[in-house]
Amino acid sequence: MSTSPLGLLADLDPAQRNAVTDDSPTLCILAGAGSGKTRVLTRRIAHRVATGTADAQHVLAVTFTRRAAGELRERLGALGLREPVAAGTFHGLALAQLRRWWADRGHAPQAVLARKAPLLVPLVPPRAAASLGEIAAEIEWAKARLVAPERYADEAGAAGRRLPLPPTAMATVFARYEHEKRRRRALDFDDLLAQCTAALETDAAFAASQRWRFRHLFVDEYQDVNALQLRLLDAWRGDRLDLCVVGDPEQAIYAWNGADATALTGFRRRFPTARVIRLDHNYRSSPQILAVANTVLESRPGGLLSPLVPNQPAGPIPTIRSYASDTDEAREIARALRRRAAGGWSSMAVLARTTAQLLVLERALRAAAVPYRLRGALPFLQGTEVAAVLGELAAAPATPLRTVLADLRQRAHDLRGEEGDGDDATRARRDALEGLVRLAEEHLATDPSATAAGHIAWLDTALRSDDPRRAPAGGAVELATFHAAKGLEWPVVFLAGLEQGLVPIGHATTPEARSEERRLLYVAATRARRELHCSWAERRTSGARTSARSPSPFLEALEAVVRDLEEGGTGVEWRRFMAASRSRLGPLRRSTARPGTASTADPGVLEALRSWRASTARASGVPAFVVLHDATLQAVAEARPRSREALLALPGVGPVKAERYGDALLTVVGDDAS
Repeated sequence: MSTSPLGLLADLDPAQRNAVTDDSPTLCILAGAGSGKTRVLTRRIAHRVATGTADAQHVLAVTFTRRAAGELRERLGALGLREPVAAGTFHGLALAQLRRWWADRGHAPQAVLARKAPLLVPLVPPRAAASLGEIAAEIEWAKARLVAPERYADEAGAAGRRLPLPPTAMATVFARYEHEKRRRRALDFDDLLAQCTAALETDAAFAASQRWRFRHLFVDEYQDVNALQLRLLDAWRGDRLDLCVVGDPEQAIYAWNGADATALTGFRRRFPTARVIRLDHNYRSSPQILAVANTVLESRPGGLLSPLVPNQPAGPIPTIRSYASDTDEAREIARALRRRAAGGWSSMAVLARTTAQLLVLERALRAAAVPYRLRGALPFLQGTEVAAVLGELAAAPATPLRTVLADLRQRAHDLRGEEGDGDDATRARRDALEGLVRLAEEHLATDPSATAAGHIAWLDTALRSDDPRRAPAGGAVELATFHAAKGLEWPVVFLAGLEQGLVPIGHATTPEARSEERRLLYVAATRARRELHCSWAERRTSGARTSARSPSPFLEALEAVVRDLEEGGTGVEWRRFMAASRSRLGPLRRSTARPGTASTADPGVLEALRSWRASTARASGVPAFVVLHDATLQAVAEARPRSREALLALPGVGPVKAERYGDALLTVVGDDAS
């Protein structure tokens, strides 16, 4: 493409063009999912260089992942910039600057810890040793929020944190950890940001040199910055206003890790002269997928972005299915993937809320000979609970795997109380152990004589995300959690395990946490370009225990959109339908009448309708509420229609439903009338 200022604008829509050319020194670009934010960010950098308002050698582009930084550099290179732009992660850039600062002052570089756990082991009470992962995460949260050990207990209490240790004990461990690092002259990743910030704030010469070098700041995914990163950005910026940030408040999904989306949503309060430009045209997903995705979010009218506007051709209507068990769900997804194999394995992804769910899906894909890549598998192997078990296996390599399996089952059982019992740390430990149980069972099924040593090697091969067997020349299906899928996209996406307790996650009990869970599902849904398939299981097995499950409460609105699309609508009328249904009949699937209002439906007719719906759903392989909602059955039972026209007048019965089920419904109410 032409790298002239005009050439850089040739294929942009009006809002994108405005974001690229705006001459405001301080700019906030609110970019919805699939709106071309990376294209706009790189074009803005290139356009400023081309027009002489920025020098490529003085640009600093900050991202959150090495992959994103690499993509920025690659795209900028393709745009013909003569000089390379400095693009990197917060941590990578901070470390590079610290090394320069150490060298200039003759200081020996400090060691950087890859993990916190080795230092924490001797500092944590023995009874809490298995919660090292949660303790490390809590320290990371505190440091991201600029909370020192002496303030930790008060701040954690005010934030309502669920802690792996009592507040004072956690604060003591935090303080001892910081002391031990100083004694060893070591830094963790959080310290890289803090020390670079301190150097910039206290060393005027160093700050001047860095601010001279980096005069134009660009920050991607600004909704994910935490207080520590924001302070580093301020230290880089100084008193200059040359700052461009890009982000999406609807993709803020890391508050649990210290991120603070108010840096984005309150940008104008902090920079009153800043310009804000919104990008809400989606170039990724079909209109049908966007109808579902827009519905996931609870309240759009007061948001910073409007509902996403589609720009792709129409595609298949998203599906919502239930299965008798999580095993059945995984098997059916594997079959569906094989049916779509002609489009290429790498064109498909299966996403779930937790890593434990992915292990069930992985087993089904392996059994169906579906090549896959388990994104994020190595963190599972490196988790504290899993690492402890692997250490035990390594210490007794000749132990039969059957003996190991029996021990794992007992340990998982000991952590399981009544349904819903246990804090986050206990549930995480239990999930990890039960994941190991399933994997040991799978290994024994293929090798009954396996030993502990053999199992370690088998695990490393089976779960390693870069295993070439999982990524053959023909590509591989991606298995990932909702969080790990952020920033990625595929033509076909399956969202599995959409159940209460998982979506939203069980410990999301505050309004803020549930809103973040909604945004997380929105992020997952907007990964799909052409097909989106949602599913849940009526029973889920965890270890030796099987429990009944119910659909995610978020599915109610999604199913209404799907019904509207099936009946020839655009997916927009779902709000009107649900509002009308609730005003007349009460909340869908939760009650069949307004509180305090007696229903006029004949109980016998209503029971006959429910029986018909159950058999129809079984025959179709769909959840009962996909056939007709409780609210619609209630309306049919009350009205007792005698014709198609009367049936069509009821809420929830459109032309498609009337054509599909009309005769059967009229027969049911007619038989009961006689």
